[in-house]
Amino acid sequence: MKRAVLLPALACLLALATAAPAASYATPAPSPGAAPTAGVTAAGASAADQPDRRPGSLLDAVPRRGVLRVCTTGDYRPFSYRDPRTGAYSGVDISMARDLAKSLDATPRYVPTTWAKLVGDLAAGRCDIGMGGVSVTLARARAVYFSEPTRTDGKTPIVRCADQDRYRTLEQIDRPGTRVVVNPGGTNEQFARAHLKKATITVHPDNTTIFDEIVAGRADVMMTDASETRYQARVHPELCAVHPDRPFTFSEKAYALPRGDDAFLAYVNQWVHLATHDGTYRKYEGAWMGK
Repeated sequence: MKRAVLLPALACLLALATAAPAASYATPAPSPGAAPTAGVTAAGASAADQPDRRPGSLLDAVPRRGVLRVCTTGDYRPFSYRDPRTGAYSGVDISMARDLAKSLDATPRYVPTTWAKLVGDLAAGRCDIGMGGVSVTLARARAVYFSEPTRTDGKTPIVRCADQDRYRTLEQIDRPGTRVVVNPGGTNEQFARAHLKKATITVHPDNTTIFDEIVAGRADVMMTDASETRYQARVHPELCAVHPDRPFTFSEKAYALPRGDDAFLAYVNQWVHLATHDGTYRKYEGAWMGK
């Protein structure tokens, strides 16, 4: 009797033992709406082949929030200018910021910053994007992403028109007695300090009034981006941009973005590409620079 009872029981145990490994390694079916298991999608394909849908991307957060936070200095016409009386912002990149926000079902909120703090403010999460004539540099690129460029640029002098033949080269500028004025913390100051050893460099704290220093005769030269020299020569008839078509350096303007957010970078890149090829950016620039 005992043997007759034990044989069926032993057969049942062997069946369970052979079935257990298959059950323990099977991938459970995902519940409706659940995210795929890391590394494997619901269809069994590699996660690397799927779109980046990380919940932390600003591509999702900005539309959900309804606000695009834009770090901008507000002191760099034609790209970004804050009216001290009204607080209203205007400029080429302010118009672009409105377009970008609209494309994300949001409205722009401008976060005041300075050239010395812009990258740090963006990296710290105080804003979603840095806009307003930001030059691409390798030092900045260590802390933030840069979008596809909006335009090329480069450092060139702006002087009183009567002096434009005196300050055409760096050798002519870098002489004792030449008074060079710079705004603090940005690429203009970096360029001047790197290339001038004999001229006198003065830091003027307000970039919105710095060109008045040249007009009034308190400074002789400022070296800034060719785009800015063209604009300032339009609004200050006493000043002339010196060879803006042949600047001393090559640089590009772009928008600064949080490092690591690849989904948002891809979206902004596509948006910039369309705006710079369908006439949108050219229209905004032409309104300020007369092109």
